[in-house]
Amino acid sequence: MSTEHQRIVNLGDRTYVEGVYSIVNPQLAQPRNNQPYLKCIIRDASGEISGRAWSCEEAQFDAVTATGFVFLRGSTQAYQGQVQLIIEQIEAREVSVEEMRALLPSTTKDIDAMFGRVCELLRSMEHPAMRALAEQYLSDERLMEDFRAAPAAMSVHHGWIGGLLEHTHQLMELADRMLPLYPALNRDIVLFSLFAHDLGKTVELEWERGFNYTNEGQLIGHIVRGAVWLQIKAAHAAKVEKLPGETLRVLQHILISHHGLLENGAAKLPATPEAIFVAMLDNLDAKSQAAITAAKREFAGGGEWTDKVWALETKVYRPDPLV
Repeated sequence: MSTEHQRIVNLGDRTYVEGVYSIVNPQLAQPRNNQPYLKCIIRDASGEISGRAWSCEEAQFDAVTATGFVFLRGSTQAYQGQVQLIIEQIEAREVSVEEMRALLPSTTKDIDAMFGRVCELLRSMEHPAMRALAEQYLSDERLMEDFRAAPAAMSVHHGWIGGLLEHTHQLMELADRMLPLYPALNRDIVLFSLFAHDLGKTVELEWERGFNYTNEGQLIGHIVRGAVWLQIKAAHAAKVEKLPGETLRVLQHILISHHGLLENGAAKLPATPEAIFVAMLDNLDAKSQAAITAAKREFAGGGEWTDKVWALETKVYRPDPLV
């Protein structure tokens, strides 16, 4: 099976499309005429495009979405200033690891360099118990392997291979630069929490068959999994150096509150200075990247405005006015 096809970044209006692609966030939508249709995002390593198959029954939907990758035929058309793909034929396909690299977006940054810097920042923490705790994570080879590969989200922000590491590295670098302006904040607590806050996404999301939620992700989620892992890692680290006082509880609080608001998935509202700092910094990076990704300023065309970006609750104005 060949993955030769038009790269999505090159698709314009009224273009015939045929090939193998990744299918993201497929939904069986129900319009007013009660004829169900497939609504999805079609993606390859170069970009993504909204897809619609106007006739799709439930049985066909289950078959099409079975592998995370599809062979399709269709044509593009302009709609409200955006180009979308109208799918005429679609079926699930299995792909090899090599083919997958052409079908899933990946970080453009150096994974080894980012991971090395994350390790360096963790080992710069002052308290020996915090360093011992960090080493429990860093010595977990499977977890660190997944940490280097996992996306940070399905599509909202850093939704690409290596996205979790990129997001975590960015947050820790931001904190390292900002914390001197807030000397009352505990640097060790902030740096470790930013490292650990999303590690549960290594089991919440899958990327070997296209980006999707696992059963773990659907039933438990990365916030709860992260807090559970922290309890276990801290118990092992205590054999070397035990965390003092309420430190473990405070770290768990940051992990379960880092989404900031209860309606956004936080189990508790942030209630320490470090928890508030972590939640707001996480939101800053996530929403800034979501806006940058939506705007696609590096690509010409596509109209001045994006479709509504639900994570931002607004459309995004694409042009840089000074360029």
